[in-house]
Amino acid sequence: MKIELGYPYQVLSSYPAPLWATAIAGFFVLLSLSLSMYLIFEHLSAYKNPEEQKFLLGVILMVPCYAIESYVSLVNPSLSVDCGILRDCYEALAMYCFGRYLTACLGGEQRTIEFLEREGGSDSKASLLENPSEKGIVHHHFPLNYILKPWRLGKEFYQIIKLGIFQYMIIKTLTAILSVFLEAFGVYCDGEFKWGCGYPYMTVVLNFSAYWALYCLVHFYTATKDELAHIKPLAKFLTFKSIVFLTWWQGVIIALLYTMGLLRSAIAQQLKSSIQDFIICIEHRWVSLQLFTSMCSLRSRTN
Repeated sequence: MKIELGYPYQVLSSYPAPLWATAIAGFFVLLSLSLSMYLIFEHLSAYKNPEEQKFLLGVILMVPCYAIESYVSLVNPSLSVDCGILRDCYEALAMYCFGRYLTACLGGEQRTIEFLEREGGSDSKASLLENPSEKGIVHHHFPLNYILKPWRLGKEFYQIIKLGIFQYMIIKTLTAILSVFLEAFGVYCDGEFKWGCGYPYMTVVLNFSAYWALYCLVHFYTATKDELAHIKPLAKFLTFKSIVFLTWWQGVIIALLYTMGLLRSAIAQQLKSSIQDFIICIEHRWVSLQLFTSMCSLRSRTN
């Protein structure tokens, strides 16, 4: 017996993403926006440390930025590349804000350098290789320990960390602009790993850039976590990491799974290229909760 699919099914199938997906994503986006806006107003109502809070607000705004752009891409996939470019550009700005926020909490750039020099014992004339266990020396893990010499905390260490963060901002912005031109000529192929497409090559470049930026941030956190204990740096660091780096690597993994033919479920085939946007809309509700619990304590400290 043949069952004819009526008008309601045809309407559902005509949407870029299923109605159930847009409805669920819309609910979580509204929840993310509500939590984010509440947290922003909390900071604005206790705006007594502008040098710190202005950069922190720039980081918090990532959640509504990601949520809105992902939802627009989910509803209208033809705008996904344009939304992705805007998201990448703001992500670069948020990376800058996060680094400046940590520096501001240490008293500014000059005081940060002075603190690192005290921790690193800059007056010591001993060779790094002669004192491998000396306090204030950063040793690299495998395989970087065969490429890089140990870092001593101080001005040079701070410059390395600063450049490590800035290079990601620059590369992220340049690849976003380049993707516009490649998309215009039809050779960007977002999410497709093909030799004749620009997406896989930019993915490799961004992967190394993101790894180095994250590596620098981890060492900066390790060197300053005791001095920044009053702002609970671990919670903020993990929250920022989950928004920026894990979200990007998540998209790469999803693209690889589709390319390898491992995502064959009915839901995955319905969402297709929009699955990353759908997941971001949902998971940013949890990121908002992390932001709320890890950053809202700043208001009580400023009162």
